[in-house]
Amino acid sequence: MKNDIILSGVGGQGILSIAAVIGLAAVENNFFLKQSEVHGMSQRGGDVQSHLRISGKPVDSDLIQLGKADLIISVEPMEALRYLPWLSPDGWIITNSSPFINIPDYPPVENIYEEINSINNSIIIDAGYLAKEAGSARTENIVVLGAASPFIDIPYESLESGLRKLFGRKGEDIVQMNLKALKAGRDFAVTKI
Repeated sequence: MKNDIILSGVGGQGILSIAAVIGLAAVENNFFLKQSEVHGMSQRGGDVQSHLRISGKPVDSDLIQLGKADLIISVEPMEALRYLPWLSPDGWIITNSSPFINIPDYPPVENIYEEINSINNSIIIDAGYLAKEAGSARTENIVVLGAASPFIDIPYESLESGLRKLFGRKGEDIVQMNLKALKAGRDFAVTKI
């Protein structure tokens, strides 16, 4: 088992929560895990990215080499493009469709979608819509995680368990809303594979 995952987005979009859920699920399965993070300034829309390396064997480095990522999970479409050089030839890119336009020369979103769709293994998901359907727009990141879940070599039930552990202190309603968001994202992705 080996998964080299790059998580990307903009500060405040919940990238580190995605990393925490995956990490908790990996630990539950006794996998080895290394992670590195770069935090942008969320108040200014700075980029946030994380390299997450999970394996059944010890992991030497927390950084993923160019062309070696099995999966790019992005909560912002332009940020997904930023990490394309890391994607392996048979890797997957899963991204939210909603842009976070925080710079004056943000490219036309149609061009971004076209570039992402040129990747054979890609899914663009309207996580905002599915999050609202699940009960809260604040669960967009978890919808994206759900869409990526078929490509993570960790049992889905362990991702659910990771969500329960991460959000359990916030109450059962929050846990259930996030579980619903996770399932909505996964159900969407399964229809696209």
